[in-house]
Amino acid sequence: MTNVVDAGFREVADRVWVARHREFDLNITLVGGSAGLLVVDTHASTEAARGVIEAVRRLGAGEVVAVTNTHWHFDHTFGNGAFRAAYGDVPIHAHEDARDELATAGPALVADVADTELVLPDHTFSSAKVLDLGDRVVELIHPGRAHTAGDLVVRVPDVDVLVTGDVVEESAPPSFGPDSFPLDWPHSLDIVLGLATESTVVVPGHGGLVDREFVEIQRNTIGLVASTIRDLVARGVPLAQALDVGDWALPTDVLGDAVRRGYEQLPLGRTQLPLA
Repeated sequence: MTNVVDAGFREVADRVWVARHREFDLNITLVGGSAGLLVVDTHASTEAARGVIEAVRRLGAGEVVAVTNTHWHFDHTFGNGAFRAAYGDVPIHAHEDARDELATAGPALVADVADTELVLPDHTFSSAKVLDLGDRVVELIHPGRAHTAGDLVVRVPDVDVLVTGDVVEESAPPSFGPDSFPLDWPHSLDIVLGLATESTVVVPGHGGLVDREFVEIQRNTIGLVASTIRDLVARGVPLAQALDVGDWALPTDVLGDAVRRGYEQLPLGRTQLPLA
């Protein structure tokens, strides 16, 4: 898989293009059909999104007819307004929890981003949704809570492509933020793996393209983190000692929020099944 960071779109499957941006090492995906283009994620500001729009127009593959946000975080959603300005009242799809989280947390964050308007998704769903791009359908699937409560993956079944957002990351360890769900994440990745074959092209939220084997390895690593949290809670180890006591599958400097979030879900001294 390539390690080249390039903001231009390149075709990774029939009428599926990915641009890997230097800023945040962020991937933005285009899926083309006879009805037009679906944009997956919109970058971190109006200015950054305008650069994406210029790249879309240079590609010359059609007009944008729909947008989807893989989750609520600013680097995936703060360009929504630029796409609305460029393409009119284009629908913006997201999981219902992603929309709610962006509505709650977005206003304070967008205040620090120059000339950027917060535009919320207006087409939401709870479990799965199918988008019709004319001669192709695209599936939006909520695999469960993971990186956030409202993650979705985009499946392009006719070419075996999965766009995962930050449920899968290649260029850094899995991002356990203050709104992540470390105990749920392994099971959500099981759903993602059920959508993949040995030939699937997987587009992570950040970094280079990966395959099913990479996702399996990341699932097992996150599963070990979840199992360690459960074990420590069952043994009555206090949260303040957990990072020092646990035998962790990832560096402890990326696990502070994961441990705290896991402890919040499990009463101290009691194991909660199923084990990851």
